[in-house]
This record gives sequence, C-alpha cells and structure tokens, in this order.
Amino acid sequence: MPDKHLSSQFDTDLNGLCSKLLEMGGLVELQISNAMRAFSEMNLDLCNQVIQTEKLVNDFEVQIDLTCTEFIARRQPTARDLRLVMAISKAITNLERAGDEAERVAKRTKRLIENNIQTEINAAEIKLSGQMAISLLRRSLDAFARLDTIAAVEVVQEDRQIDEEFRAFVRKLISYMMEDPKTITTGLDMLSIAKAIERIGDHAKNIAEFVIYIAKGSDVRHVPHEELVRQATK
Repeated sequence: MPDKHLSSQFDTDLNGLCSKLLEMGGLVELQISNAMRAFSEMNLDLCNQVIQTEKLVNDFEVQIDLTCTEFIARRQPTARDLRLVMAISKAITNLERAGDEAERVAKRTKRLIENNIQTEINAAEIKLSGQMAISLLRRSLDAFARLDTIAAVEVVQEDRQIDEEFRAFVRKLISYMMEDPKTITTGLDMLSIAKAIERIGDHAKNIAEFVIYIAKGSDVRHVPHEELVRQATK
C-alpha cells in the first residue's frame, strides 16, 4: 500500500500499521457476519459470541491508535504518508463503531430469543441489507488496501441501496404495528437492528471516502456525490 522509502524501517512500520487495520477489519467483518447469522437463525450462542468479540475490537482500536501516535512522533511522516496514518486512525474508529452496531444487533436478537417472540413480521429487508453491509465493509477495506479510488466510489454509491432497504423496512414495520399493536415491542427491536445495519453501511462508506483522501489529498466526506466522483477520478 505505502510508497517505498529510503528507510526500510519506515516502510516496515507503515506496512505494520496497514496490516493491523486490515486484521481489525477482518475481525469486525466476522463479528457482523455472526450477528446477522444469529438474527437469521435466532441463535443464542452466536449472539453471545458477537457480544464477547466486542472487547477484542475495542482493544484493537486502542492499540492501533497508540501505534499511529507513536509513528507520527518518531517518523514525522509528510504528504501522503501522513494522510495514510491519519486515515488509519479514523478508519479504526469507524470499524470500532461498526462493531458496536454488530453488538447491538446481537443484543436485540438475544432479547427476541429470550422472550420467545413469535412474530409474523417479514424481516427480508433486514437480512438483505445485512448481507449488503458485510459486502460493503469487505470492499471498502479492499479498496483501502489497494488505494483503489474507483472501488471506493462504488462503495459510496452502493451505500445508498442499504439506505433504501432501511426506509422500505421502516414503512413496512409501521404498517405491521398499526394493524397489530401487539407487534410494537418486537417491531421496535427489529427497527433497532435495521438501523444498526444502516449505520454499518455508513461506516463502510466513511472508510471508502478515506481512500480518496489518501490517494488524492481531497476531503470528500461532506461534498456532493458528483464532486466526490470528480475528485476520485481526476
């Protein structure tokens, strides 16, 4: 990922940072995947596994953030190298928050299981958006590893599809709850799960935007989509 430098130790340290980011990303991806499996299968053991994994994710964030600080202090990187280290520091925050959302899915699912909830609410949109969120996170990390701005733009664009699935589920959920007030408690748990997945998609999108920042030097976090595409492809 990084450019070659005269100091081999500089490259080793920078590559180590990148590797740790991707290792943390793999753990969070597994956490989200297990959370979605737990929801689909109503599997209590998987719920507990996801919840327990959260501490490992938090530890990763603390360790990598400390390493980023030490690297800046010792190596004093400039230009793209500095952007890379700063982006890694911000990306791990997004990964940790994505892990928080996976934990939320697991905890809500666990409550549904323990309360032995039986519902007619169709959760197809939740399951679909969950798979989309896992795919987006994987692809955003792959784009980060390769500094592929075109792939990053695709992730940003496809995050909109998760938002659409979320809105569709909310509309359906409101109809269910209006027709049968007994579904309100369950519906609110499912709404929380759907919102968590939508936020995971947002965190994947944020990581993709950092790719453009590293490669092009442009902060595209709050620019119109057309400008983001122009910055990524210029």
